[in-house]
Amino acid sequence: MAEPRNRVVQVRRFGGSDGLEVVDAPLPIAGRGEVRVRVLASSVVYTDVVIRRHLYPQTISLQPPFVLGYDVVGEIDQLGPGVTSFALGDRVADMTVVGSNAAYRTLRADDLTRVPAGVDAAEAATLILSWTTAYQLLHRAAHVQRGQRVLVHGAAGAVGQALLTLGSMAGLELWGTARGDHAGLVRELGGTPIDYQREDFTSVLPGGFDIVFDGIGEDGCRRSLAALKRGGLLCAYGYTAGVQAHRSMSAILTWTARLYLLGWLPRGKRIYFYSINLMRARHPDWFREDLERLFGLLANRVIQPRVAARISFDEVAEAHRRLEAGGLEGKLVLCPELPPHQDRAPPQREPDRTSI
Repeated sequence: MAEPRNRVVQVRRFGGSDGLEVVDAPLPIAGRGEVRVRVLASSVVYTDVVIRRHLYPQTISLQPPFVLGYDVVGEIDQLGPGVTSFALGDRVADMTVVGSNAAYRTLRADDLTRVPAGVDAAEAATLILSWTTAYQLLHRAAHVQRGQRVLVHGAAGAVGQALLTLGSMAGLELWGTARGDHAGLVRELGGTPIDYQREDFTSVLPGGFDIVFDGIGEDGCRRSLAALKRGGLLCAYGYTAGVQAHRSMSAILTWTARLYLLGWLPRGKRIYFYSINLMRARHPDWFREDLERLFGLLANRVIQPRVAARISFDEVAEAHRRLEAGGLEGKLVLCPELPPHQDRAPPQREPDRTSI
């Protein structure tokens, strides 16, 4: 039997999507305390774009070439020495930050979360970064209470959709900024849409919002702070605006540090700067507990994350371009076993039963 083939999505140089390449790589071997997985699904997310542009603090020390891939759902095909809590064939998930846009990879057994039987691997992958971020923003950072009035920026994005869905389940009153053509999606997920291109979100709610979730960081979050009521909380968790404006790493780090240092503001307003990696480092049990809860909701179809497309290795560079263009209403998920786009059979049409 031929040895499995490993392929990976590699950053050859920092910058545009033309710096990506798909290459053959050695098949990894599970070391002590590790497992090797055959990758079933690995998201292609906007944070990968940030990493590719060398603007992500957690990967600032990495130099090309290195493999992208923030999350992974895979099936264990090799157990390293000392691993007794898992078996061959188990399906598991992990948040890896890099390294998972691959056909095979090794993972530390202590970091793994089990994936329930029957759960779609691509849908499971969408939960690892975006939905866990949303769950922890709501319940670990903001400690939301039923009836609170909450504004979600980027409501049509992956984290925004999760915030609206999980926020509705928590009994929140929700508003979401999005492009006008995404108003229907925001309403469907339980929020009142705000067209950020035509409306001023700071004047939508007299008295201000209890909580604002801001992953964009436009204008240094000043308008988000202005939209808060007295004693309100801004949860800042990203800086998409800075990346889109091609700001330098030093400018982004200065913005981040300034938010950390502000902490409390006049009128009792507060800022909480959330990082899923920092939260996991401080409270590793929370990450597994929260992801297991989300997998349970998925298994019971209480939540239905959107997969915009399942892509093969040959479509990753185009996926990055689609992420940068914006407008997606779901996640792009790399499924390594999917054949190249041109080799796929066209979808079967249902027979025209009117002529039968």
